[in-house]
Amino acid sequence: MSQGRTLTFNIFRYDPQQSGDKPKMVKYQIEETPGMSVFIALNQLREQQDSSLQFDFVCRAGICGSCAMVINGFPTLACRTLTSKYPKGEITLMPLPGFELIGDLSVNTGKFMRELAERLKLWLHPNLDDVDVHRLEAPMAPEEAAKLYELERCVECGVCVSACATKQMRETFVGAVGMMKLARFELDSRDQRGVEDFYHVIGNQDGVFGCMTLLGCQDNCPKDLPHMQQIAYLRRKMAVALV
Repeated sequence: MSQGRTLTFNIFRYDPQQSGDKPKMVKYQIEETPGMSVFIALNQLREQQDSSLQFDFVCRAGICGSCAMVINGFPTLACRTLTSKYPKGEITLMPLPGFELIGDLSVNTGKFMRELAERLKLWLHPNLDDVDVHRLEAPMAPEEAAKLYELERCVECGVCVSACATKQMRETFVGAVGMMKLARFELDSRDQRGVEDFYHVIGNQDGVFGCMTLLGCQDNCPKDLPHMQQIAYLRRKMAVALV
């Protein structure tokens, strides 16, 4: 990276809450610094050039998933994307498709995730007939805990949703994030639901059988989660339920 080079940002601007505003691309220029990320550049642009620029962030460390956006055509996290990755110094930023637009680069992923959780019932369903508040919780095997932890690493950034061609064509498709979270409970020995219960939720074209296996979720996930492995796992389970 040549220090001190000038970066050119082409940023999508549109505030749906502002009457008369129309979608447009606005060009900004900023001097690059060593180790600069797209997130750092956006903060400098907002502080020094345009205070109205809208984008989301919380942790700045790739944990919260808030700063997800489309960078030069690929959905990813701004805080984990270095500007040095782009030798020409030209960076185009767009909001994630598939979500309600709040303004500019900010989208409402929280609304989508909440509706998805309610639709798929993404919470533990224990055996209520075997509840004893005075009994210690049964220990979990380390192997099972490791499998659940791997799937719990999802930060709900929405990148896999925006990278999914099926989701862009079919709004009712649950997407990789929905199947990843459902697989987490299917693997949990404390959950009383059986294969038939899960089949009624995702055993259709809006679920595991609607995935076209284009690997957009796998290729773009910033946490490198095993999306396709879990989708294939659920497909096998659903196939058994059909027999």
